[in-house]
Order: sequence, then structure tokens, then C-alpha cells
Amino acid sequence: MAHTTATKDANTYRLASNAPLGLFNKLTNDSSCSAKDVNAECYNLWQLGNAGLCENAFDYALKGFSYLKKSDLIRKKDIITIIDFSKPSTEKRLFVIDLFSGKILYRTWVAHGRNSGNEYANEFSNSPESHQSSLGFYTTMDTYIGCHGYSLRIRGCEAGINDKAYERAIVIHGADYVSNDFINTRGSLGRSYGCPAIPIQLSKEIINVIKNGSCLFIYHPTTKYCSQSKILNSQT
Repeated sequence: MAHTTATKDANTYRLASNAPLGLFNKLTNDSSCSAKDVNAECYNLWQLGNAGLCENAFDYALKGFSYLKKSDLIRKKDIITIIDFSKPSTEKRLFVIDLFSGKILYRTWVAHGRNSGNEYANEFSNSPESHQSSLGFYTTMDTYIGCHGYSLRIRGCEAGINDKAYERAIVIHGADYVSNDFINTRGSLGRSYGCPAIPIQLSKEIINVIKNGSCLFIYHPTTKYCSQSKILNSQT
């Protein structure tokens, strides 16, 4: 699959020159490498820390990605999207990564639910009408044109944590309150009803790259999620 990097900002975070293509697959298939070692090697060689991606978020994301892959729940096996809600909304906390090349295809802002917090998301829910974000692993589905324009349905993969996302109409869509101008005017991004809303200018591009069966992971270091997630605690 060929991808183009959408923004000049993303060009700052290219694959390190000494990191070979297909590194993740090669290390994953090497029985002498533990999953922790594989993740750490990719994180360092791909210079993801320089891009602002938390190592714990990346480590958890790859663990869940491997689980979903082995469970045949994802079709796109070279793309992962990570949202890091440990960061404030004023920081770019959505990362779309090509696992074959190690390139960050997109790095941008993403909104959280209005009842999850103001600048930081601290409260999470799976309940309808909660207007809170839900953590955990998702698979991307199909697209449609709705009240927010071109949008992407997502399916929550974790019972009791995010499996009501479809029922709640939690989707990825563009929003005018997700922009640097909005931050400069209001001090932080606007908030959604629980959807991971992204900048309108990038929404169609990002959706087209990740739609139809890729892995999405929404991270926060809360011990409640980490202890309850069957995916993170699986031995797969």
C-alpha cells in the first residue's frame, strides 16, 4: 500500500535512516525477540519519541494490534492509529503510523468528549448519552456522509469498555473546533459528544487511509482501563 504524508509537520518525523523496511514484521517473526523488545526497537528506530508519542501508548497499541491481527479482526495489517489522551487537547495527539515503513503518515489534533474533561480527558464512559470518550481498541468500518460530512464508523472491540460505540454513533469526523486557530482563540480545542473529531482539512485524507479494517487505539494511563482490558491482559 502506498501512502503520502499529508503535512509538512509530519515530514519532521521520518523513518530513521538505519531502520530497514519491514522491521516490525521481521522482528515479530523472530522467535528470539520478545514483544516488549520488538516494540522498544521500533519505537526507538522510528524516532517516535521525537514525534511526541508516549512509549507506553505505543507498546500497548502494538500488543492490541497483534491480538486483533491474530483474531482476524483487522484487514489492514500495515496501519495503526493511536490517540494519546494523556496529552492535553492543545497538543497533537493523534498518530497514524505505517508499520511497514515506520513513517508517521499523520500527526494532528483530536478532540475528546465534552464530559470527559476540559483541556485534558480524564473521565471515560461506554454509556449512551454520556458525551464522554471511550478508551481501548477499535476497528475501523465504512464511511458515510452525515451531519458532520464525510465520517468513519468505528467498532469497539472491548466489552464493557467501548463496545457501545456503534450504538452511540461514535465516529471519526472533521470539525471546525479542531484547529490551531481554535486553540489560539479559546485556549484549547472544542469538544465533541464523544467522537474523536479531527481537523476538517485532514479528515477526508485520514479517513481514506484508515477506513475498512484498520486498528485504532485510544490510550490513557488510567489504571481502571489497563486492569479491565482483556486485550491488554491477554497472553496472545
